[in-house]
Amino acid sequence: MDAKRLGRRIKAFRKLKGYTQIDFAKELDVSISYIGNVERGTRAVTDELLDQMAEVLDIAKEEITME
Repeated sequence: MDAKRLGRRIKAFRKLKGYTQIDFAKELDVSISYIGNVERGTRAVTDELLDQMAEVLDIAKEEITME
């Protein structure tokens, strides 16, 4: 999956679960700018962080990465 599409999916799930970028960044212990870059597709996401995102969002990792 390309980075821009992945970023859009992460953003959509984040909003669906009611997280702001600030809240989401705090939950993941990353910077707000990192979250913004991921959502714009300008920064890659590690598998470990993707696992953490899925856990915070209470969804399966495959839901984020499915095409």
